Amino acid sequence: MATIFDITLLVLGIAILYWGAEWLIRGSASMARALGVKPLVIGLTVVAYGTSAPELAVATRAALQHSQPIALGTVIGSCAANISLILGLTALIAPPTVDGRIIRREVPVLVGSAIAVPLLFRNGVLSRLEGGLLVLCAVVFTIVTLSVSASMDLDMEDDDEPSGGSSASMSRASSAEESGTSIGGKGRPRASHLGSIMMSTFGLALLLAGSYLFVRGGRGIAAEAGMSERMLGLTVISIGCALPELIGSLVAASRGHAALAVGSVIGSNLLNVFLVLGVTAYLRPIHLGERMHVVDLVGLVVITLLGVLTLRGSRKITRLEGALLVAAYVAFIVCAAIL
Repeated sequence: MATIFDITLLVLGIAILYWGAEWLIRGSASMARALGVKPLVIGLTVVAYGTSAPELAVATRAALQHSQPIALGTVIGSCAANISLILGLTALIAPPTVDGRIIRREVPVLVGSAIAVPLLFRNGVLSRLEGGLLVLCAVVFTIVTLSVSASMDLDMEDDDEPSGGSSASMSRASSAEESGTSIGGKGRPRASHLGSIMMSTFGLALLLAGSYLFVRGGRGIAAEAGMSERMLGLTVISIGCALPELIGSLVAASRGHAALAVGSVIGSNLLNVFLVLGVTAYLRPIHLGERMHVVDLVGLVVITLLGVLTLRGSRKITRLEGALLVAAYVAFIVCAAIL
């Protein structure tokens, strides 16, 4: 009976997290449009950060409840699922096209962020100072991305030619209007300032409520199944947080927009490390414990490097590479469970 109750809490938590993120993005985007903010900026800020809101809510909730293995496992598991499971399944459905600009700009930062995780835990703890530095990295990355994108936007206006715009930031920006307006349904009228504030506030409230139910249900299931909090974060919690993005990527791939998944994956992983892990550690230092093996940290780096290999040059990620990415995710989870 307890297991059924915990599963109900878990599923309900996922649903509330999903709708909380949508309401937050919709309200924030409506407010930004009302203030005259360009759709490009909305895509690079509101939408990008909104997609990481579930991971942030769950990880901070878990850390504040002294469930640090869940918090760290959620970040590592979400990053692994993004770069291997989501990108791999997307490639299996419709191989996405990779733009060369991703290699020159976002991919080096992506690799650096993945390598930074085991380095930051070299002494067994991620301190508040290190967490603050990660948050600063998120701020700097966002500012630089906005600056570069603004320059590209001016160049496009001067040249009157589309620049392709398929880097991680531009991929998210290219669907800014969809994410900002149609995330709640196309053709909806723009909300007033008060309505936008209310939607954003309601979204935040749903995120808080959903994270509470999600973590509580997950911990209950873990206790009943004899699963460690570490594995709970790496699997159930992380996949649950990534589920909306997974569904969105698969739907986009099935509709011929698979290339958007590449930018979404890279942007999500960067914010998971810089923002989610940083804020979580700043609120409460994260200690490696409960059999948090090196395989989890090293596995994240290996999966990231494998994903980067598929992003080489201006080309398509093949279905074979997609299958290898999915297999790598399965291998990562198996190794984390038995080693």
